[in-house]
Amino acid sequence: MNSQDVILGLLMHHSLSGYDIKHKMETVLSYFNNASFGTIYPTLSKMEKDGLITKESVIQEGRPNKNLYSITEEGQHQFKKYMYSPVEDNEFKSDAMTRLFFGEFVEAHIMVGVLEEFLKRTKANLEKLRQLYVDCQHEMSPTQEICIQIGINNSESKIHTLTQGITRLKNVEQK
Repeated sequence: MNSQDVILGLLMHHSLSGYDIKHKMETVLSYFNNASFGTIYPTLSKMEKDGLITKESVIQEGRPNKNLYSITEEGQHQFKKYMYSPVEDNEFKSDAMTRLFFGEFVEAHIMVGVLEEFLKRTKANLEKLRQLYVDCQHEMSPTQEICIQIGINNSESKIHTLTQGITRLKNVEQK
């Protein structure tokens, strides 16, 4: 899976601007995928050159023109090829988890701080996912709803484990 696959999937429903694509990556896809404008626009440019999408410039009054991207028949074929390909292993990177893994090399209170920050961010992410679920549930497909539910359940589990870990490290620190 790469940014091209995600963008093609987003365009399967209707045309979108680069901004719309970025917005979807920051909201409905945020739990399991992300991309910056620095990734999105070069990918769109390459996809257009490869004939997977087309670009239409829409003139807007009082604002810069907007480029709308639409998937071509070749793009639909490419997306279907991705959807029928074998599922790749998940890639998970986490700065907090890396620090936690090497936590033995710093004082316990430093790691408590790392875990507390991780917990705070996880709680914020959980609330974002819950709100997204409430706001978008009526327009989600069953498979999209499952994605959000997985994100909510994983976040709840992570909060539970982080809370226990903080207590454990605080106990180690007191000894």
